[in-house]
Amino acid sequence: QVQLVESGGGLVQAGGSLRLSCAASGRTFSRYAMGWFRQAPGKEREFVAAIGWSSSTYYADSVKGRFTISRDNAKNTVYLQMNSLKPEDTAVYYCAAQTKSGPVTVVAGGWDYWGQGTQVTVSS
Repeated sequence: QVQLVESGGGLVQAGGSLRLSCAASGRTFSRYAMGWFRQAPGKEREFVAAIGWSSSTYYADSVKGRFTISRDNAKNTVYLQMNSLKPEDTAVYYCAAQTKSGPVTVVAGGWDYWGQGTQVTVSS
């Protein structure tokens, strides 16, 4: 019902920047909470950032002040601007959608739809 496609990943040096995009299908996109998660090899998928339909935002402590999530409802797209990247940011980044109303959750299992992921590699 909802399809998400990420893009914008790549290889950057520490201190650099990337902007990830997630194009979403769904006529009710503007009412979905959207989020970004990441998963490094051998690690669990972890919450990065989320933006609600009301445009409220939430960030993991590890990225607060460096990453910015935003959405363009007219384009059915959510973005993650990543600045001051660190090697520990290296992971596959996944776009996610939460269709249920209410506060967003940081638990991956609480999200309904996922993109295929895009690789972000930060070299030291």
